Amino acid sequence: MKATINGRVHDLPDELTVGALLKLLGSPESGVAVARNERVVRRAQYSTDRVRDGDRLEIIAAVAGG
Repeated sequence: MKATINGRVHDLPDELTVGALLKLLGSPESGVAVARNERVVRRAQYSTDRVRDGDRLEIIAAVAGG
């Protein structure tokens, strides 16, 4: 399947959850926000919410600073 992540098209395995996607990309599950098709995915749904062919995802990591 293909999905767009942060503006770039990626070939991804089928039946991938948001949590599995984060692991695949090397992103931690905490300290990030995920939006799929312009809707925020709640962290509690990372293990059950599935990425679908054609989805558009934005993954934003929190950065500390001052």
